[in-house]
Amino acid sequence: MIDVETTGLSPGLGNRVIEIGAVAIEKKSILDEFHSLINVRKRIPMSAQLVHGITDEMLIGKPGPSEVFPKFREFIRGSILVAHNAHFDISFLMHEFRLLGLTLENDFHCTLEMSRERYPRLRNHKLETVYRHVCARNRADATRCTQSHRALGDARMVAEIWMEMMRR
Repeated sequence: MIDVETTGLSPGLGNRVIEIGAVAIEKKSILDEFHSLINVRKRIPMSAQLVHGITDEMLIGKPGPSEVFPKFREFIRGSILVAHNAHFDISFLMHEFRLLGLTLENDFHCTLEMSRERYPRLRNHKLETVYRHVCARNRADATRCTQSHRALGDARMVAEIWMEMMRR
C-alpha cells in the first residue's frame, strides 16, 4: 500500500515527490511501514501546501531522492503495489525512479477503480469517503480519515480498505 505527496499534479511539468508512505501487509495484517519526507530542492507551491500541509521548511535537512528511492525500492521488492488513484502515484514513482536510472516493475492495483466498481452509489470515491464506507465501524474510526493527505496516513487507510475489500 503506497501513497505519495507531491509539489503538483504532473511529473511531466517538473513536479516531484516530496513525501512517500508505504505499508507492507501479509495475511491481512500490517508487517512493516516505510515513510520519508524528501528534499527535492524545489519550492512547494501554495496550492500543493494547501492539500497536504507540507512546507518548504519541513524539507530542510531531509534526505534527497537518491537516498530515499533506492531504500523504498528495496522495501517494495517483489510486492504488488496498491494505491488509491494508483495511476497518479505510479506515474510519479516511475518518473522519480527514471531520474535515478532505476526501474519500477511492480504490478499494481487501484482501490479507487475497485471502489467505483464495488460501490457505485457512493456520493464520491475519494479516499476518505471509501474509508468511511468500507472500514469505519465507529466514530473514532471515522475521525481517523480526517487526518489524511499525508503519505503514511493515506497508505494506512489504503491498507485497511484493501484488507477489508479482500475479506468481502
